[in-house]
Amino acid sequence: MNGLLKFSKGVDGLNTVVGKATMWLILATTIISAGNAIVRKIFNVSSNGLLEIQWYLFAAVFLLGAGYGFLKNSHVRIDFISSKLSFRARNWIDVLGIVLVLFPFCAIIISLGWPFFMQAFTSGEMSQNAGGLIRWPAYVLIPIGFALLMLQGVSELIKRIAFLTGNGPDVLESDDAKSDDQKKLEELEAQTARDLAGAK
Repeated sequence: MNGLLKFSKGVDGLNTVVGKATMWLILATTIISAGNAIVRKIFNVSSNGLLEIQWYLFAAVFLLGAGYGFLKNSHVRIDFISSKLSFRARNWIDVLGIVLVLFPFCAIIISLGWPFFMQAFTSGEMSQNAGGLIRWPAYVLIPIGFALLMLQGVSELIKRIAFLTGNGPDVLESDDAKSDDQKKLEELEAQTARDLAGAK
């Protein structure tokens, strides 16, 4: 199990680096968008290439950052229900979700996305818009993004199994893993408990 946990830590590190790098793409997208709008208003000139690079960067943020989102537990979770479950139940639900939903879904998207990218790469597919960009850099984001998400799924599965077998902590209970909604819910529950105690 120690070897698997080291692998998990390595995957977490990889997705942390990629996730934090994609945050800068949001700034780049904003600057390009603002620059394109200013040039269009002042000089009445626009560029399809600049418009498309915004879409590419926007896609990169979501596809390449998905694994980091999973690591930080920012994916959709019904916190109101999950907070009422036992620690073991929550981890078992994650195990089943990762194995039965996440892995098959990622495998399907990767298997469909790779040929899609290769066809565009070998044919040199270009945008149909005048001054548009080549398409394969956007298409390659699909298999890469889902591969990173699948890798993070492996890491999260290792951590859940480590907890369930008594070989690791419950990562769902760490502050880093809790979503903002879950933290807010816990704050409200604690405040309600204090108010009730003060009223007695």
